[in-house]
Amino acid sequence: MALRDLFRRRPEGETRAEETAEPRAETPKQGFLARLRQGLSRSTARITEGLGALFTKRKLDDAALDDLQDLLIQADLGVAASTRIIEAFRRTRFGREVTETEVREALAEEIAAILAPVAVPLVPDPAHAPHVVLVVGVNGTGKTTTIAKLAALWKEQGLSPMLVAGDTFRAAAVAQLRVWGERTGCPVVSGADGADAAGLAYDALRQARERSADVLLIDTAGRLHNKADLMAELAKVVRVIRKLEPAAPHSVLLVLDATTGQNAIQQVRVFREMTSVTGLVVTKLDGSAKGGVVVALAQEFGLPVHAVGVGEQAGDLRPFEARAFARSLVGLEDAQGA
Repeated sequence: MALRDLFRRRPEGETRAEETAEPRAETPKQGFLARLRQGLSRSTARITEGLGALFTKRKLDDAALDDLQDLLIQADLGVAASTRIIEAFRRTRFGREVTETEVREALAEEIAAILAPVAVPLVPDPAHAPHVVLVVGVNGTGKTTTIAKLAALWKEQGLSPMLVAGDTFRAAAVAQLRVWGERTGCPVVSGADGADAAGLAYDALRQARERSADVLLIDTAGRLHNKADLMAELAKVVRVIRKLEPAAPHSVLLVLDATTGQNAIQQVRVFREMTSVTGLVVTKLDGSAKGGVVVALAQEFGLPVHAVGVGEQAGDLRPFEARAFARSLVGLEDAQGA
């Protein structure tokens, strides 16, 4: 699938080394689905190793279903999603002798059914140009690089993105966004260290209108150790930009780090208290044994998962595909993938 397919359909304070390093040049790589399978390998191992121990031509009785549910919960699919899957197994396969392969195929089918409703690519709305995208999340989840990758993808389509370095208290994030802006040819609006983020966003929106930009991506702070201050800052950003555009922000993306596992659930709850989150981007699946949390997120919240990331380069962010993800998670090839 081409990068442009991502947008084809509508539907905490420390500086990290990855934030100070310049974006690396693109190099030829294997197909994205192969990288997804490779990135999910640690998550897959947690499931498949357990399945191998549980199912060798075993009858799918109550004991087997209990063991399978425990395995799914341990693999970060969450209690609600695991219960839904087990109940589906109970209705359709209870009492049958099954092999490990049959269980994996059935698991992929049930997981894909949970994920399919949330696999919704993000499409900038030309009726709202510039389409304002507020990007939120805890520091270290990959907000800044996600913004840069989205900008690069939109730029590739011929759109004109602008970026706002709204996390004004982290110089590394500002510098990183500037480097990405130079690489992608996207203007970056930034201010002095500690500048008022709301005022910066207001100025950026005004400039985006003057330049006829198609999309405005606003980075934000993510200092959850002081939730009240962060909530006030995000509310102020929204309030101020609405003086220019009453419908803004048109999208609010929450960026989640897959390596945090079930903690991502709590992050969604916290950020939904602060602002109207409209969709999710899940990063760092390549470094996680907790990729099953994407299933838990889908079951718990039903929020669109616009994209997933398996690396640092622009091509490592792709649209979320339910079937491909589900089959990769349980260690199966996707014959429909590219």
